[in-house]
Amino acid sequence: MATKADGTGGVGGPRNNGHEMAPLNTRARGDGTHGVTIMLSPPDRSSVGSREGAGLPDGDPDRAAWSGKMQFFLSIIGYSVGLGNIWRFPYLCQQNGGGAFLIPFMVMLILEGIPLFLIELGMGQRMRLGALGVWNTIHPWLGGIGISSCIVTLFVAIYYNVIITWCFFYFFNSFRVTLPWSTCPQFNGTDLPECERSSETAYFWYRTTLDASPSIEEPEGFKWWIVLCLLLSWTVVFFIVMKGIQSSGKVVYFTSLFPYIVLTIFFIRGITLEGAGAGLMHMYTPKVEKLLEPTVWLDAATQVFYSFGLAFGSLIAFGSYNTPKNNCVRDVILVSVCNAFTAVYASVVIFAILGYKATVGVDRCITVNKHILIKHGLLPSVHVDNAEYERVMHGLDPVASANWTLEHCSLEDQLDSAAEGTGLAFIVFTQAIVQLPGAPFWAVLFFTMLLSLGLGSQIGILEGMLCTIFDIDIFKRIRKPYVTGVVCVFCFSIGLIFTTGAGEYWLKMFDSFAGTIGLVVVALMETIAVIYIYGHKKFTEDIYQMTGVRPGIYWQMTWRYIGPVIMTGILISSVLSMILSSPKYSAWNGELGITENKSYPDWVMGIALAMILASVLPMPVVFLLRRFQILKVDLDIHQGSIRRNETTASTKEMIDEDDVVSPDLPPPQSLAGTRFTIGDFDVS
Repeated sequence: MATKADGTGGVGGPRNNGHEMAPLNTRARGDGTHGVTIMLSPPDRSSVGSREGAGLPDGDPDRAAWSGKMQFFLSIIGYSVGLGNIWRFPYLCQQNGGGAFLIPFMVMLILEGIPLFLIELGMGQRMRLGALGVWNTIHPWLGGIGISSCIVTLFVAIYYNVIITWCFFYFFNSFRVTLPWSTCPQFNGTDLPECERSSETAYFWYRTTLDASPSIEEPEGFKWWIVLCLLLSWTVVFFIVMKGIQSSGKVVYFTSLFPYIVLTIFFIRGITLEGAGAGLMHMYTPKVEKLLEPTVWLDAATQVFYSFGLAFGSLIAFGSYNTPKNNCVRDVILVSVCNAFTAVYASVVIFAILGYKATVGVDRCITVNKHILIKHGLLPSVHVDNAEYERVMHGLDPVASANWTLEHCSLEDQLDSAAEGTGLAFIVFTQAIVQLPGAPFWAVLFFTMLLSLGLGSQIGILEGMLCTIFDIDIFKRIRKPYVTGVVCVFCFSIGLIFTTGAGEYWLKMFDSFAGTIGLVVVALMETIAVIYIYGHKKFTEDIYQMTGVRPGIYWQMTWRYIGPVIMTGILISSVLSMILSSPKYSAWNGELGITENKSYPDWVMGIALAMILASVLPMPVVFLLRRFQILKVDLDIHQGSIRRNETTASTKEMIDEDDVVSPDLPPPQSLAGTRFTIGDFDVS
């Protein structure tokens, strides 16, 4: 906008909503044109410090806010505590030393999770902006961090809702007197061979639910029942998030609290089952020697990183809706403790019930073996005690045992057949539910809990992405439900690829590549931006001004050194793992009734590489574009992106001693929040 020396848009025109100083150093160019113009931000964009003495900027005076502390706490709990706490953490405990795994998990929680958590939550609360606005405010060259975060979040949101889709399908099928995955379908009175060769729950998952194709290269068309469930999932998510926290804030009371109610019900039922103690002993018996393996510590660091939902931009968005004086340090510690407690609590519940499943499986195995031994005249009846059975089994010739197809019935073997992710939720645990009295009731409870956990995390993921989108001025002119609707329709359209016969294989690929390297790089850059560019001393002062607590040596060491080193280790190990080992996926072989590991085709790996590059490249691209002023026209991401929070020595050099400031302007100390324009360019 052309400016006039009298501070108006023209002679007799209306005064701007900010103040403008008279041109300074008009001789700077030698042509009489204005070399430097200083524009002060309007009062409503000034710092909180001018209002509250805290020196904190009010990024957006019209920004939505939490209706209460409980709404914020439940929203962030619902986001952080997700499906990984239920189906990933128990598996890691079992595979990495049982109870001993809690040691590296807690160490990484303290050294990595909590410090990074505070960086994101604190910066959101301090700036009162979304991810895009925060990083542009720190420095325009860092604007690519917010874009990368938004792209990664988009990828994850697309496939995460597919898991909710599968939960809906199982939820609807739970309302039956006899669960459909409790028996094999029959043809002419005989079990279908595919089901007979696998198991009832595996057949229902791979054939009835997914109708899985032999490979990722053979999609075999859309499965209409999954398409409808996916449409339902996105419809539900849209109505939850369409008005931001005004609508989603009401839902979190259910999505955050209900899983704990269900876990408690399962806990009470689980510990009363036969074999529960064996399951818990198997899981939590510490194998201390495992702590010497580097992969155990890497698994712990990775689990902490992803369980907190770092680098999605969601924590920044949640923090931005807080009041400037909210005690974010206390919030971080409470949420971290709650997250860790939920993971351990869920593990107890899962393995108590899996212990019961293993015990039932051993009893069934022994019964089958007894019938074989009776057939060969070695046992009088199936009612003999187990001591007699064991005596006969130990006295058998190994060749005879193999010829008679006697099974090895071991509780350890049953419990060692570990599963994670969809395998745990939709195959192993559903098999355990079938064996519980009143199985449909427990199935409804279990899948309602998974839906609550999934929706809670999906709300947070989308809120982070939408908050970033609304940091761009062009979208602020559009009503939020319209933008949200377009995003949901777009995600649904892309998500149709997961409704084909190869849908699970695509989801595995997205999960392995879309939200791994990109997220770690974003989190590492966020830490560097805040601690080394914005300044750890300044951030420490911000935390003190907001909370009254000045971060001490623990925070300084983890922010400046330990956290970045851990994330660098995760990043290097992830890249090396992808390079050294050919990425594979588990494809269903219906003829054998088993899954087989297959390598991804080159064109699929090309898509995976494109997703990784799309997640990482915005950071260097934006840096280069703005560093070298390659683009003359740049999006006005947010007013925060062209705002200075303090006047530096370099600014003072622009002002000649002959320059006089108009008396109607604010005093010099109120120049915080000024915009400097040199020639055609903004200096921020």
